[in-house]
Amino acid sequence: MRKFLIAATFALAGSLALSACNKQDDSQQTTQQAAAPKPTNPNDAQAWNAYLGQIVQNNMQGMTAERPYAYLVPAGDDEDAKAKYDRQLSNVQDVIARGVLPGNLLAFAGPNSAKTADFVTAAFAGAKPGSFKDVIVLFIGDEADKDRVTTALQPTGATVRFVAM
Repeated sequence: MRKFLIAATFALAGSLALSACNKQDDSQQTTQQAAAPKPTNPNDAQAWNAYLGQIVQNNMQGMTAERPYAYLVPAGDDEDAKAKYDRQLSNVQDVIARGVLPGNLLAFAGPNSAKTADFVTAAFAGAKPGSFKDVIVLFIGDEADKDRVTTALQPTGATVRFVAM
């Protein structure tokens, strides 16, 4: 349920951003929202959603689907965080096993880049070679984890994008 809320938040933010892209006032001036700063508290899901949502919005070029699918990987190591992580991983593995239509964008991010990279690697472990052709996978994390994620996704045929936090 919580993963669904997080994904819905990203989808709503993306939809609102896309619908507002072409709106201008009478004087042809546009106002830009202040960019959300990178949160310092790894457990502040609302701040992380705002921060990561803007990154996803800035990397949607080439996506033809209605909305992106964003996953915020929990950072904590307590029992609750582990349970959330396991449930979310199971859900994503199910999605990957069923397949994703071309033109979709899957975004993965979290306060702990190494944990997010582990998540992506585990989630795509069962993906069939070439099954993600024309699907964009956006990994938002640290440069140190970029190659590991790219290597794990390469056989799937996905278009891999990386944004450093």
